[in-house]
Amino acid sequence: MLRANVYRRKPIYRRCGLAGSNLLRQKSGKGDPGNEERSKKKRNTSGSGAISINSPQRSLTRSVQEDVFFSVDVACIGIPTIQWTFMSGAVSRTIGTWQPGVYTNITVDYSSRVQPYRNGSMGLSDLRLQDGGYYVITVTETTGNSKDAGHVLKVNEVLYEDLQYLSVSALALACLAGLLMLSMWLLDKAYRKIVAWRRRKQMPGKANVKNESVK
Repeated sequence: MLRANVYRRKPIYRRCGLAGSNLLRQKSGKGDPGNEERSKKKRNTSGSGAISINSPQRSLTRSVQEDVFFSVDVACIGIPTIQWTFMSGAVSRTIGTWQPGVYTNITVDYSSRVQPYRNGSMGLSDLRLQDGGYYVITVTETTGNSKDAGHVLKVNEVLYEDLQYLSVSALALACLAGLLMLSMWLLDKAYRKIVAWRRRKQMPGKANVKNESVK
């Protein structure tokens, strides 16, 4: 009877061992796919936290044919890959991608107007009305982690009515200046004639002497 009792207790002991091992796995997190995914997310979050994008101004306003400078300061681990993208409504296109000191790749549409910088900043010259929109900088580390930051650019159109008003005002001022110069010249000429006439009038004796000598 004693041997039978011992033989019956062995399966119970094995089941307890399996249950205990499962409890230990659950406490340690091993074998749980949810914990593994959460740990991966934590690692990715901690990695992207090393990327820093500082920008003093995120909203800019310029006029047509002016220049704009998107000032940023990028800090990360290793040499970053910097990419600028333009988005406006349904339009989304890449402006350029570069690694400081390694390579620079600017698209054909922006090759003559874009100036890249080592700290991630970008200059855009000769603005057009369609350049207004949302500009996104994406910084990617060598480990694959990335971070984005956006800038808003508003481009104002130069009204031709204002230019016409300025041109008409300049023409009117030029005509007024010409009239003033002409009037000053006429007054100076009249003043000289009056002075000469007064001098001749103040010398009657000389005129009489000349008349007697002629007789």
